[in-house]
Amino acid sequence: MEKSHIGIYGLGVMGQSLAKNMARNGFAVSAYNKDASFTDRFLANGEIENVRAFYDLESFIDSLSSPRLIFLMVTAGRVVDLVIEELVPYLNAGDVIMDGGNSYFKDTNRRCRDLEEKGVHFLGVGVSGGEMGALWGPSMMPGGNAEAYALAKPILTSICAKTESGFSCCDYIGKEGSGHYVKMVHNGIEYADIQLICEAYHLMRQKGMSPDEIKAVFGKWNQGRLHSYLIEITEKILGVVDEETGLPLIDVILDTAAQKGTGKWTSMESLDMGTPIPTIIEAVCARYLSARKDERVKLSKVFACEKDAEPVTEAFLEDLEQALYCAKICAYAQGFALMADASDAFGWKLDLGRIALLWQAGCIIRADFLVDIHDAFKNSHDNLIASDKFRDAIASGHKAWRRIIASAVLDGTSVPCMMSALSYFDSITCANSPANLLQAQRDFFGAHTYERVDREGSFHTIWE
Repeated sequence: MEKSHIGIYGLGVMGQSLAKNMARNGFAVSAYNKDASFTDRFLANGEIENVRAFYDLESFIDSLSSPRLIFLMVTAGRVVDLVIEELVPYLNAGDVIMDGGNSYFKDTNRRCRDLEEKGVHFLGVGVSGGEMGALWGPSMMPGGNAEAYALAKPILTSICAKTESGFSCCDYIGKEGSGHYVKMVHNGIEYADIQLICEAYHLMRQKGMSPDEIKAVFGKWNQGRLHSYLIEITEKILGVVDEETGLPLIDVILDTAAQKGTGKWTSMESLDMGTPIPTIIEAVCARYLSARKDERVKLSKVFACEKDAEPVTEAFLEDLEQALYCAKICAYAQGFALMADASDAFGWKLDLGRIALLWQAGCIIRADFLVDIHDAFKNSHDNLIASDKFRDAIASGHKAWRRIIASAVLDGTSVPCMMSALSYFDSITCANSPANLLQAQRDFFGAHTYERVDREGSFHTIWE
């Protein structure tokens, strides 16, 4: 029997979609799931060309050409370790295991080291795009053993999304867990981007605009510099009517949001790294706050403040577009700053401009905006807001941004990400912060010492 090019271990929605994608692109695929019922469901719709499914692990592994390439699509965490333990006894030196789940990058670091000792290569592959991306072309961020990537590259680049210029949204990121780190930050940026869009929607809704009216605004924005997948789907969502009630579907969806942990990981890593990403952190907190529905309803009755929102004008909508764009710049600047700091700390040598191109298609945050980020990083790794295009955009838009924040505060409308992004901008561009007083306070109550502006060293004052 002819050997398969690659094996997919894990036949959930993503695993099935990737298997079909690989098969459609001309690769012979072996498929396996520990729970045979998943395999049964996969085969229920009939035979799939170029795909063979197996019900026992040994036959699955024997069906693969050497060196074997095995792509895991299983639940992140302990399950990945258990599957690796199950696979290793059947593998030879030079075989490759790829983990396509949202694994924590430190786990990927450990797995890379442990498997190299056994002669097996490991790749942590960040995959973005959801079910449809996996089926028709995701964005992939592989990190780990460079030789292993060279073996897997023909398959991965073939199945990934392509830009209009033909660029494949898959490229080697760097050593160990760098691929999963970049995917983690991608998701953190995604949290912020989504929340900023939701806040723009919230501001319009609080001023009395209907879903149809707001839909038209997002449609207009999607024709300009905010053109992106997230803006596009927001426009589509606002046009859907609930069949049961006849109401806009958005109005019958409960206002609580879940998360799977990557936004929290990004926030935690920023604190460990000492890299400020307040807008991303606020987006995570916004989801936590949304989940406290009962408490919010109760407190809304305790503090039933009278709100006097002014009607929407064309000038307000123009300001809101500028505010959303400026805040978006700052959110992405924070995410890329975190990747830059991690690259330096871990010796990964991340190509930030190249990473921006990987997100141009296939992934959730795909947008024209990412080409500008790539261009900004061509000659500099400075903060994104310092690049010519983004500097000019904020210089011309920050007054509108401030007017939107002021309006939100006066109307009593919560816009935590827009506000934190503005605060980040004002802080990162402030030459003289109040931290001199903070140093003095710490020295006063704890003798922690302080530094001076006129000479080097640490100093302590007897304040009383």
